[in-house]
Amino acid sequence: MRKILLISSSKVYGSGYLDHCSQQIDDFLEGIETILFVPFALADHEGYAAQARQRFAKMGRGLDSLHEAPDPRAAVAEAQAMFIGGGNTFRLLKALVEAELVGPIRQRVAGGMPYMGSSAGSNVACLTIKTTNDMPIVYPPTFDALGLVPFNLNPHYLDPDPDSPHMGETREARIREFHELNKPPVLGLREGALLRVDGGRAELQGSKGARLFQQGEEATEYSPGEDLSFLLEER
Repeated sequence: MRKILLISSSKVYGSGYLDHCSQQIDDFLEGIETILFVPFALADHEGYAAQARQRFAKMGRGLDSLHEAPDPRAAVAEAQAMFIGGGNTFRLLKALVEAELVGPIRQRVAGGMPYMGSSAGSNVACLTIKTTNDMPIVYPPTFDALGLVPFNLNPHYLDPDPDSPHMGETREARIREFHELNKPPVLGLREGALLRVDGGRAELQGSKGARLFQQGEEATEYSPGEDLSFLLEER
């Protein structure tokens, strides 16, 4: 019974850390008293954990950071729920693989432990990290990620701006390049959007919509509140 919340970004313009999705987080974590936080996507683990701890305290919940755990695998095994924060996806995946946490996290989520990710933390919940926006500042042993959902995300998705003089590739063009060699669907989550998965149901939530890209097909637009459960079908 998967229970997953994938957030495009921890901040949106004009609001603070996780403010824009605090209600959805509160609903998602109903009955959970303490969160296990994974700060590995940023270099400053202490500062990142302090920021997250302060925010979750406002929601009436405690937070333990995985970087403080004497036995990270035991901490994952005992966690009530997990939140993996954003930052650099390559750094994050490398840390998870080297700490031998990929398998334990998969097992816990398959067993019903709530998993929440933001940006890079949402990327690693997917099949691979091949559709991240991040630079490869480190070289993880693999691009294969946690595989908690059978598709990929592109968090912070930006629509093409027809009035911009910028001549570089758009996000859409990059995702089209991905589909020249890879089959999995890619959901472009705009900032302010999030995807909630409960078992076999997936619902788009938040203040912004999402754009779905599938190999050989036209992109499709989805609005908050729409059912995206078809994305959970194994391909």
